[in-house]
Amino acid sequence: MQTDPRHPNLTVLDHPLVRHKVDRLRMSDTPTKTFKELVKELSLLLAYEATRDLPVEDVPISTPLETFTGTQIRGKKTVLVPILRAGLGMVAGAHEIIPAARVGHVGLYRDEETLEPVEYYANVPSDVEERPVLVLDPMLATGGSASAAIDVLKKRGARRIRMANLVAAPEGVTRMGEDHPDVHIFVAALDRGLNGNGYILPGLGDAGDRLFGTR
Repeated sequence: MQTDPRHPNLTVLDHPLVRHKVDRLRMSDTPTKTFKELVKELSLLLAYEATRDLPVEDVPISTPLETFTGTQIRGKKTVLVPILRAGLGMVAGAHEIIPAARVGHVGLYRDEETLEPVEYYANVPSDVEERPVLVLDPMLATGGSASAAIDVLKKRGARRIRMANLVAAPEGVTRMGEDHPDVHIFVAALDRGLNGNGYILPGLGDAGDRLFGTR
């Protein structure tokens, strides 16, 4: 893992397997099936790192040879919250390593006049304030949608929130640090920046279109 003094709210997974998989995602000729598989694999690795400091408690465990004091996760189960629609592609990988996790959803669209994100759907457990939350979205570009999604969750009581992205731009990380400094972000790659249309460079294109075959 790498930390960047410019972005104290960010952790980049610096691992050869992660870099290899991200660059396979970036390739314009990667087919949809392979793209989905890579997103799932990277999401599992991101969820692994993002849950590294979950609280634990001691429990007695009996092996075939003896009894000893082991460990289990303490407290209520994690909630995975994909931002619709592209975030749905990350749920399977995160759920594979956290199979007991609950799954909520947040949907946003961009208002054509104000260009601001508008909530159109939100569904999370009623006791979300008692649970750790991991927000999932393949891309963190300007940070507008991510910040709005965190606003939605906080209004519903969420307090322990982290975010996982496949690829992020520095502009989005900075925006999140300003709007939600309490939310730590885990990414597979921190890219160079945004182009004039707000797309991440070098990026990987439209993650939603590539995941669902609508490009």
